[in-house]
Amino acid sequence: MTSERPSARVDFDRPSIARVFDALMGGQDNYEADRVALRQILEIAPEAPAMAREARQWLVRAVRYLTERLAVDQFLDLGSGFPRVENTHQVAQKYNPEAHVVYVDNDPVVQAHGRALLVDNDFTHIAGNDLLRPAETLADVGRFLDFGRPVGLVLCGVVHHITDLEQARQVVKSYVGAMAPGSYLVLLHQHNPDDGSEAAGVATSLQKRFSGTGLDTRYRTRAEIASFFDGLDLLEPGLTAPHLWWPDGPRLAPLTPVNWTSLGGVARIP
Repeated sequence: MTSERPSARVDFDRPSIARVFDALMGGQDNYEADRVALRQILEIAPEAPAMAREARQWLVRAVRYLTERLAVDQFLDLGSGFPRVENTHQVAQKYNPEAHVVYVDNDPVVQAHGRALLVDNDFTHIAGNDLLRPAETLADVGRFLDFGRPVGLVLCGVVHHITDLEQARQVVKSYVGAMAPGSYLVLLHQHNPDDGSEAAGVATSLQKRFSGTGLDTRYRTRAEIASFFDGLDLLEPGLTAPHLWWPDGPRLAPLTPVNWTSLGGVARIP
């Protein structure tokens, strides 16, 4: 495992997207500012931890499908957060022990955790690039991945933090355009059904609550999220709520409005 680029100083007084998600998942790599943000999320959406687990389970199924069924053996996971249990490298390397995985996250705590966790894994790397700088990021991680062959490009729960829609589209397009034909985009995004439903109300409330906090999130419409897949070939069942994307079995937990506040899809890059 190799880590490149120096880490920035940790600001313990401001919540971090990666650390708040860690708290949401019951992890220990977070601070009081992150836990305050989590409590604010839970006031509006007490089911949020279950939804975070569903998002992770969706990622597991998507990476498993690409590795086991489609023989993808290298992954670029952007804005990855902490590489803990059932993240991209654990899933991919379960089916192909030599699958190469590169995580990109500019949170210094994530980088330190990743270095410690992945020190003995020669096929997994963590880089501290800013994903909003695609050319720089691609040049850096190109030492570990062969962009002349298919790559699984993972953007799981990160694009909705790029608040300007045109910038978000351009960032995704830049990475997609650098991938070889036969690569795949794996994208999960927060969703506002915009239909007057309880789910739409939850999405609107959460977006307002975190505006200007550094955790800004855009709960976009289906059409806006679908635009990230323009020109790509969506795999069945298309762009859908995570729990509907090839579930492993019958559903046991009841659905809540939060289950309808994200959409995910996997698409082939022609």
